[in-house]
Amino acid sequence: MILLTYFRSQRCGSRLDDRSTIQLGCARIASPSNSAALFAMWSDFLLNSGRPIHKWTHYFPIYEKHFSHFRNQSITFLEIGCGGGGSLQMWKRYFGPFAQIVGVDIEPSCKTYEEDQIAVRIGNQNDSAFLSGIIEEFGAPDIVLDDGSHRMSDILASFNCIYPRQHMNAIYCVEDLHTAYWEEYGGGLNKKGTFIEVCKTLVDQLNADHTRGEIEPNKFSRETLSMHFYDSVVVFEKGRHIKKYAPIFPTAG
Repeated sequence: MILLTYFRSQRCGSRLDDRSTIQLGCARIASPSNSAALFAMWSDFLLNSGRPIHKWTHYFPIYEKHFSHFRNQSITFLEIGCGGGGSLQMWKRYFGPFAQIVGVDIEPSCKTYEEDQIAVRIGNQNDSAFLSGIIEEFGAPDIVLDDGSHRMSDILASFNCIYPRQHMNAIYCVEDLHTAYWEEYGGGLNKKGTFIEVCKTLVDQLNADHTRGEIEPNKFSRETLSMHFYDSVVVFEKGRHIKKYAPIFPTAG
């Protein structure tokens, strides 16, 4: 369920202020008073007159929730799967003049999408040597968006290669995961090895500290702050863990 309280406010004729929020499922997203900034990416998509952009509409609030604090920062954004090239341009416009946008695709013609701030590298997302070369060239990406082949083996190969090498506070987003339920993409309900099933295991790994020794905490446990599940999308947020404890305040005198 996606509820945008911004729209409700407009229908009621009330004026947006700094307390306006977007509600996406049970997550609430603080919104700025400038509605143009709030829906910058959605507006950009609707008004796009450049190369074609092909996106599910319910992805845009997800992007805004997880990507917005990277705007106007010196970041590297890696998009696996270039499509018609329009999304690369959209990310360039969205993240601003300091962002390096890198596209990956197996189709050689995608190389023509290159322009200022946009680099395209041709190769297979299942090839760890190829992906490692991209990291060596551009550095570990701050954000990864996997919109590539949508095949389970490819998604997992890219994730296993890139995610452990991303720095703290990085984002890894995999979209179009409805294919995890489709046989032609290596998917299937409850089928072992699909990315959805892998993510179910990673939820346990995220909570390894609380399993009373049944699961040993590992690099994923130590470096992952959260996992977010949406319709066809999973987002991983990395970060530094502090001491885990539950104090009571005020303390007894």
